[in-house]
Amino acid sequence: MIASTGESMGYFTGSDMPFTWGLANTFPIADRWFCSAMAQTNPNRRYLFSGTSLGLVNDGLPPALPPNGTIFDSFNKYGITWKDYYSDTPSPLVYIGLGGKPAIGKGFVHIEDFYKDAAAGTLPQFSLLEPNYTISSEENPQDVQFGDQYLADVVHAVLHGPKWSRTLMIWTYDEWGGWYDHVPPPAAIPPDDIPPDLPPGSLPGSFDMYGFRVPAGVISPYARRDFVSHAVYDHTSILKTVERKWNLPALTRRDANAIDVLGMIDLKSKPAFLTPPRLPDPANPGTTFTCLATGPGQIPPPSAVTPA
Repeated sequence: MIASTGESMGYFTGSDMPFTWGLANTFPIADRWFCSAMAQTNPNRRYLFSGTSLGLVNDGLPPALPPNGTIFDSFNKYGITWKDYYSDTPSPLVYIGLGGKPAIGKGFVHIEDFYKDAAAGTLPQFSLLEPNYTISSEENPQDVQFGDQYLADVVHAVLHGPKWSRTLMIWTYDEWGGWYDHVPPPAAIPPDDIPPDLPPGSLPGSFDMYGFRVPAGVISPYARRDFVSHAVYDHTSILKTVERKWNLPALTRRDANAIDVLGMIDLKSKPAFLTPPRLPDPANPGTTFTCLATGPGQIPPPSAVTPA
């Protein structure tokens, strides 16, 4: 028997996350962006970096690097500049030994450098922006308003930087956090022939199905106004986008067959957002709201309400 509460059906509103709400109401969003695998955090991040989790479904560490390398290896091979602007820990370190490669490790820089580079117009060709996963990840029971604040900070830095007119920004989440969704994950193309490393007692499974949906959208001066994409995306759609942009080879069968995000922008018409739009102010955590340790959808007793 599995007990359930109203929390599984909970949700946040625009008053809870005003900037995220305004961003989604202004720029295109994808209503069928799925996690790459029905798995935990690190496997889904590996799909973003390499198109495969190497069989892992839990947050363990694989014994080897992916056979075709990561997207960062591809960037280095073909002379594409990149940086991972991290806040606490670089996510590509979900691969043991990756950070030990001098050509890779030098690309890991602190998020403070992002704001400097964005203001100076010196951002690399590809940037990965990572929040502080202890504070701003928006994963239960953390205060989602810190995530709203972080998103506002990085988006405003891009919107008002000198390279805005040539920018495509994609925002999404690594996995869905275990919440209910009425849309079942569709079939997916297995990335390789590596079977899932399932814990004892697990039901049979494979990587032929996506995980549940996550929020996602595109921010660009060329973004389509009042547009919702119904195409099926996953995290390898980001790989597909940069592979198409720079004519890079695919890393696995999954990203080779993924849909890129270019359907959410219009490069043939006058840019709809060349002048940055005005977006709502972000949440101010700890001021007008409190952090509910029980998550959305619950009415906690007074003792369960703590300052954010």
